[in-house]
Amino acid sequence: MKISTRVVLGAAAALLLLAGTAACSSDDSSTSADAGSSAASGKFAKDSGTLVFGVVPDTASTQQNYQPLQDYIAKISGLKVEYRESSDYAALIEASVSGKVDIASFSGFTYVTAKNNGAKITPFASIITKQGQEPGYYSEAIAPEGSSISKIEDFKGKKVCFVSQTSTSGYLYPSYNLLKAGIDPTKDITPVFAGKHDASALKVSQGSECEAGFAEDVAVEAQKGLKVINKTFVIGAPMTLSDALPADLKQKLVSGLQNVTIDQIKSAGIAGADSDNFKKTFYALAPVDDAKYDIIRDLCKQTKAAACNG
Repeated sequence: MKISTRVVLGAAAALLLLAGTAACSSDDSSTSADAGSSAASGKFAKDSGTLVFGVVPDTASTQQNYQPLQDYIAKISGLKVEYRESSDYAALIEASVSGKVDIASFSGFTYVTAKNNGAKITPFASIITKQGQEPGYYSEAIAPEGSSISKIEDFKGKKVCFVSQTSTSGYLYPSYNLLKAGIDPTKDITPVFAGKHDASALKVSQGSECEAGFAEDVAVEAQKGLKVINKTFVIGAPMTLSDALPADLKQKLVSGLQNVTIDQIKSAGIAGADSDNFKKTFYALAPVDDAKYDIIRDLCKQTKAAACNG
């Protein structure tokens, strides 16, 4: 997301994924026969009639959030779009490196990590959730509503919720902000990894397992019982295309998606485009390129986050 995520949708966000789990994958055994099925001048993750759409598992409602965009991709491409939600951020990275997704919605951190590990992918757009907004969203430092915590410095010695060690707004930016406040995120707090943004927000609101924490803004807004201590703008989550896809198909997808708005998706007759879930996580897509994510590479150097190199 942000998707939700933003990813929204997170990421943000967004599209293909191959899950590394038996529950949501057509699994590695099926893709070993099909992955590499090729059209005249390109290769697909599954076959030439299918685009595998991979996403970062930002929240419990990720698939519902992405469905209208997924259906729109099917409409403009003329291909079946197969939704694959990874079991975690690492699974999406592995899927992209091994060529098991055609189009994907990453977080910025996950994208950079995938590239560092050899993924042949190119970012082309990022989700905007509100009109007039730059591609991006906020990483928010949070505490329970009645907590005495009032600033980042107060997180020292506390049980602190993060999303995942490969989450942009749920770990990388928070780690940077903690370091700026003189807090070593590996030594001066007790980290708790919630797995998803909404789970992190929930655990912090309950105050027992986590006394403070971090999550993306959409998840924080949806959870009662929280107060925002600090917020940091995060570069928008990139949508990527596999470099192996046929050139004409990549051009068709970029042309059809790079500046698409929610109104255009509605006008195309896509079911769910007017739903509250979709409107909360998607307004439009805006163009991005690889250079936009140099800020993530810089944060990796400053925080020395282990996940930056996979």
